[in-house]
Amino acid sequence: MSVSKAIGLLRVWVWVALSLVTTGVSAQADKGDYVLGAGDVIKISVFQNPELTVEARVSENGVISYPLIGSVKLSGFTNTEAEALIQKRLRDGNFIQNPSVTLNVMQFRSQQVSVLGNVNRPGRYPLETTGMRLSEVLALAGGISVNGADSVIITTNRSGKPEKHEVDLAKMFLEGQMGQDMVMAAGDAVYVHRAPQYYIYGQVNRPGNYTIERGMTLAQAIAKGGGITLRGTDKNVRLQRRNGDALVNLEAKLDELIKPDDLVFVRESLF
Repeated sequence: MSVSKAIGLLRVWVWVALSLVTTGVSAQADKGDYVLGAGDVIKISVFQNPELTVEARVSENGVISYPLIGSVKLSGFTNTEAEALIQKRLRDGNFIQNPSVTLNVMQFRSQQVSVLGNVNRPGRYPLETTGMRLSEVLALAGGISVNGADSVIITTNRSGKPEKHEVDLAKMFLEGQMGQDMVMAAGDAVYVHRAPQYYIYGQVNRPGNYTIERGMTLAQAIAKGGGITLRGTDKNVRLQRRNGDALVNLEAKLDELIKPDDLVFVRESLF
């Protein structure tokens, strides 16, 4: 198997791995309760007391109005903690002797992250449980698109100042560096840049721009461009590469590694 095919299969494998995480997101709901916040729509019910079933939106102040007990601040509480609080209020007020309260989140609005760039479904996604990780959020966004890079950039503001993290997804999965699978927090933004590309023209069958695979050599780059025409030669292939603000012309060998934005020119044979 050629290196290009192996790398291509690697990209597919990473995408499948991210997609499979989607099925695990709901299964992890018991690992950590969602933290309620302003904008969330919740439904509260009390066993054998249907008149106390209420659907409400948590206000900007983090409170809801509930029958018998009035205003209750729920922002910052998990589902379990909110249930216990309402049960205590009903019991302490002598409204119900031993209440059994259930709280479900109908719409997740307060704890969201943004997924942007080259993913299949960019947008804002809720952190439905505490401890949701980068791979789970990417899976919710449909995984990385065909033109997306294997690495992602995460911007956060958790410590009161902006921070940026770059995560190499392929290395994370292939080398088991799961510590890079960051736990996401409300307000985080995930950006998937376009995969790096190179440009090839001259005596090749399919000139144009192509995605750079990991470890791609000049020979593989030419092959991806359809190979050399009958009039072309692989001798003295010219490679133009950016070096800071300058462009450098190289007489590259076929085992030269391709870098982002390289410009490859295949010359015409003199004979």
